[in-house]
Parts: sequence; structure tokens; C-alpha cells
Amino acid sequence: MALLELKNISKIYGDLKALDNVSIRVEKGEWVAIMGPSGSGKSTMMNIIGCMDKPTMGEVLLSGVDISKETARSLTDIRRDKIGLIFQQFHMVTYLTAVENVMVSQYYHSMPDEEEALEALGRVGLRDRARHLPSQLSGGEQQRVCVARALINHPELILADEPTGNLDETNENIVLGLFRQLHNEGTTLIVVTHDPEVAEAAQRTIVLEHGRVAREVINENFGK
Repeated sequence: MALLELKNISKIYGDLKALDNVSIRVEKGEWVAIMGPSGSGKSTMMNIIGCMDKPTMGEVLLSGVDISKETARSLTDIRRDKIGLIFQQFHMVTYLTAVENVMVSQYYHSMPDEEEALEALGRVGLRDRARHLPSQLSGGEQQRVCVARALINHPELILADEPTGNLDETNENIVLGLFRQLHNEGTTLIVVTHDPEVAEAAQRTIVLEHGRVAREVINENFGK
């Protein structure tokens, strides 16, 4: 059974079809990149996969369950319990330390556990920066805190939106290294990106154009 399946998804805003009869399938443990030019439907697809929006038509199956007809409140619960989100803009709480930012995610899921949050920061190489505020961290360090925050509740799916868009080459490589580690541990990853190098790190790339799947590319060198 696929972890995620979109079946004939369309999203319509007035006369605009942001997504037009899109079907994709992501297996458990797979690493998939989604690419496409501006206006291709990438953000709309991410919002639907991330339970932040619902399709106008079609089905969204997560672990075999159709979530496309769920209420906004139910989608919030599903996103909290099953999906870890990583954003280009970090979205850290400016007056909280790194470890407290990770613990915020725990708070909305179950119960904050500082030691567990410190362990998550350790996984991304930032335990020694746990007491620093976002303003005291580099962009690369902030993004690594966001990776720790996304992982803390052990989600079924990590969904990343342009996770390296604000990073230099060194920090981009660090984040991609973390993604490789997560993939090796069996985590399912969907990365929305405009960067060909980021896409080439994935097993498979889905290219959107004008709201439709234009093509899929298999990375023949993946894992080599």
C-alpha cells in the first residue's frame, strides 16, 4: 500500500485550474522531489498533501484513508499527528530558544519533553546551540532546528517546501545530508523545490506544468 496517493486531483479557483486531474503515488520510505515553474501547481499540491487545503475534486489517500473530505479541524489533527513540515522561511518563534521551538511542536502533539527535544537537536548537530535564540543562529542552523522540529513527533511523512531556498551551498549540503540520513532510516520524504541539484538528490522527480504532471524522472544514480 502506498503511503500517499492522489487520485484525479483538481483544485479550481474560479476559472483557474491550479491542479488539473493530477494523480501521483508515493510509497512508504520513498524520497520524491516535486518541481515545476512558477504557477505550475507546486504550492497548491503541497498545501493539499500537507492537509492545509482540500481538493475541489478527487481523492487524497494517506495510509489508505481518504482524507479529502475531512473537516478543517480533522485535517489539523492529521497534519499534527502524521506530517512533519519544513518551510523555506523557517517560521521559528523569535523569542523562544532552539530547544523551546522544537518543544512547541511537542506541545501541540502530546506533551513537551525537553530531553527528547535536545536529542532531536543532537540528531541535526545542534545540541550545543539549544539555548540560542533564532537571531543567534545562522540560516543553516535555523533550518536544521526546523528539521528537528519536524521530526520530533515521529511523523509518517516529511513534507519540505524549498528547504534549501535560503541557504548557501555549504548549508544546503548539510540539509541534504540530513535528508539522506532520514531516508536511510525509512522516512518518507516529499521535497518541493526549484533547485535541480536538490531534486537530483531524490529517488524520483515529479515535474508539474500548468497544473498537470508533465513527466516523472527516475534518478538512476540514487544511492550510488
